[in-house]
Amino acid sequence: MSARILTPVLIGGSVILLIGFAVRASFGVFQIPIAQEFHWPRAEFSLAIAIQNLAWGIGQPIFGAIAEKFGDRKAIVLGALMYALGLVLSSFATQPWQHDLLEVFVGFGIAGTGFGVILAVVGRASSDKNRSLSLGIATAAGSAGQVIGAPLAEVLLAYMPWQSVFMIFAVLVLAALAALPMLRAPARNAGQAAAEPMTAVVARAFRDPSYTLIFLGFFSCGYQLGFITAHFPAMVTEMCSAIPAGSLLASLGITTQSALGAASIALIGLANILGTITAGWAGTRWRKKYLLAGVYTARTVAAAAFILLPITPASVLVFSFVMGALWLATVPLTSGLVAELYGIRYMGTLYGFVFLSHQIGAFLGVWLGGKFYDMYGSYSAVWWVGVAVGAFSAVVHLPVREDRPGAYQLA
Repeated sequence: MSARILTPVLIGGSVILLIGFAVRASFGVFQIPIAQEFHWPRAEFSLAIAIQNLAWGIGQPIFGAIAEKFGDRKAIVLGALMYALGLVLSSFATQPWQHDLLEVFVGFGIAGTGFGVILAVVGRASSDKNRSLSLGIATAAGSAGQVIGAPLAEVLLAYMPWQSVFMIFAVLVLAALAALPMLRAPARNAGQAAAEPMTAVVARAFRDPSYTLIFLGFFSCGYQLGFITAHFPAMVTEMCSAIPAGSLLASLGITTQSALGAASIALIGLANILGTITAGWAGTRWRKKYLLAGVYTARTVAAAAFILLPITPASVLVFSFVMGALWLATVPLTSGLVAELYGIRYMGTLYGFVFLSHQIGAFLGVWLGGKFYDMYGSYSAVWWVGVAVGAFSAVVHLPVREDRPGAYQLA
């Protein structure tokens, strides 16, 4: 394997992740426009986004297996087609059940163009020394997409209806396939092919308590990220104090709470570029389980402080930056831990099952956000649930046997 960091595989995979996650990160911006157009309660479109997240989780191990059996690029093409189809059809949806159904296509599309498939390709194309950092850089590319996705949606919505924005995003997803020729990862060698079959390896992993702990720990990451992506722009719009005239934000053109909500998602993505690369670098030097426990602890403290203090433009910016630095820092550490314990031969499938836990959490975070808002008129209750599950994840990673002899090295 090449000892270089910036390989064509890493660059191509990063481009696909950037575009795919730019679109995915924008869905929270559509909460209020769609609810207002159809006079829906907040829970209706929230459920559609929640189903999207669940479909993404269910689709991740499926697309991981498709990539390992039929080829990475075929899995990515299939994912992009489903992603674009879901967006186009959703633009014609006028009933909640239609959005619920069509977001399944979007969720499966994200699975085919997202972390499970792309990180497996990047991991296989990286040297053992550089793998954690390469995974961090690829994850950061998804964060870069988040920087532009929500603000782009906000700008487009000022000039056109949300249906047209969905169409434009569908074109962008298909355009990402232009980077596909760069994804020529090294073929799985004969030694890898002669290893245990995938079903035996997956069964062995699920019998391993450490794999179960990793699976459980990733739940809160999905819960927190799903809730914030889908609801934080609306939460800021409704709960944040006014932006003072003449302030730095106003001079930057951010004069309304709605604009601040979109900007907060972009700031999270911007801070996460640094956070994920740092996490990938740290994963090459220190125990990943301790780093994960630290990330979840910091998230818990930040979330508790934010909801306990008055919500002001300054606190929104500070929280967005801190949470952004921790946002996807778990991804290179978790995927790297899976590769370290079980090898890279079936990394896509094994990480895909772990990611399912993440997306179950995302489903609950998004859905409960809308449900609790309609019940209580506030996001406070669902926010505190996120604080609690974050503390749980901080603890649950500590017993993982990262340094045990005889970890599965299938390469």
